[in-house]
Amino acid sequence: MRPKNRKGEFVVFKNPYIRTIIASNALLNLGIWVRNFAILLYVTDLTHNDPVYVSLISVAEFMPIFLFAIIGGTFADRWRPKRTMISCDLLSAASIFIVLLALWYGSWQVLLLSTFFSAILSQFSQPSAMKIFKQHVAPEQLQGVMALFQSLMALFMVIGPVIGTFIYQHFGIYISMSITGILFLISALVLTRIPQDEQALEIDNQPPHFIQELKEGIRYVWNNRTLRTLGGTFTVIGLAVGLIQPLMVFVAIENLGQNKEFLQWPLMANGAAMLVGGGLIMGVAKKVQPQLLLVTGLLVSTLTTFGVGWSHNIVLTMALQVFSGLFYPCIHIGINTMMMKNAEAAFIGRVGGALSPLFSGMMVVGMSIGGTLKHESSLNTVYTVSAGLFLVGATLLLPLLRDRRPVQAVIADDSEKQHKKPPLER
Repeated sequence: MRPKNRKGEFVVFKNPYIRTIIASNALLNLGIWVRNFAILLYVTDLTHNDPVYVSLISVAEFMPIFLFAIIGGTFADRWRPKRTMISCDLLSAASIFIVLLALWYGSWQVLLLSTFFSAILSQFSQPSAMKIFKQHVAPEQLQGVMALFQSLMALFMVIGPVIGTFIYQHFGIYISMSITGILFLISALVLTRIPQDEQALEIDNQPPHFIQELKEGIRYVWNNRTLRTLGGTFTVIGLAVGLIQPLMVFVAIENLGQNKEFLQWPLMANGAAMLVGGGLIMGVAKKVQPQLLLVTGLLVSTLTTFGVGWSHNIVLTMALQVFSGLFYPCIHIGINTMMMKNAEAAFIGRVGGALSPLFSGMMVVGMSIGGTLKHESSLNTVYTVSAGLFLVGATLLLPLLRDRRPVQAVIADDSEKQHKKPPLER
């Protein structure tokens, strides 16, 4: 089932499951960056940089996580992962081309529907990918795999803004959206290469009813102290991220006195630093507790968010973006590793589905009020509030830092309290 490496080193390209999903994610990331930057620049052109409309773009992207994450996670535990992922990519591609037709005859608001629908489908495909990892990656290698995917995301934070801006400025919204649709189609084609041994992914003794499975997933998270604490942190940092997510373009325009296209450069600096940070964490992934990684990332985000909000100097802002990027992988890798290591294979989708809405729901709340809060106060104030929330999120995790029991022991103890049946064999 799982790749064995006698030297203790994880060679990712020898694992066909990981290799295929990496290729698919690379295509999806590129398509998403092209789409998102095209929509952002197109909408700011039409609305003359209206912060409310800019915030709506992010709301359309993240609202589905709140609405559909638990549903998608539950179905991901029931369905075959490969088939689910391919179907989602095909439907995302189809939605892009349908939106292009509507855009030709309608208004720009239809672009938000493309983002909204694609985000819904991702709530079904992402848990399916995590399910495959749980089955085909050894537990001690999971943190390294999460670091690898963080590095992939960071790479596209470097090249994505440049490619997205270039394509939109030279070819316009229609070509940009068409390229996104084509990349989604190619991703679906790549996923057909996932090995056909998914019978091993079937879960025995599945409850026959969807609602019963959904309730079991929620109880599973609530009865696990680590996952429950992580949920509280998700709630706080979701609001912190949501407040500033749509407003970065105003850091470029108002604080730094640049045009909106300048946004690509701080994003590139942040992404390049994330790429380096992800690589560094891969080297120490097995030696550091994921909760320590997460706390470290949140404390650094506290300092850098406050600094970016108040900085009017381009060099200082870029330096803060680099510093933030170096430690941001700690957040992503810490969160994903904690979820993967503290959940049984049969509950992977539902654990993510139960926790993600806590983050995304508050993120949507933050994005919905971020533009208004900026209107009523200032950009500095919004960033200061966000920094304070990151600090609260780190504080909530402190009790977990004192828990020195091995992760697997924690899982076993919690599982015995929750289930009469023995945990699934990993």
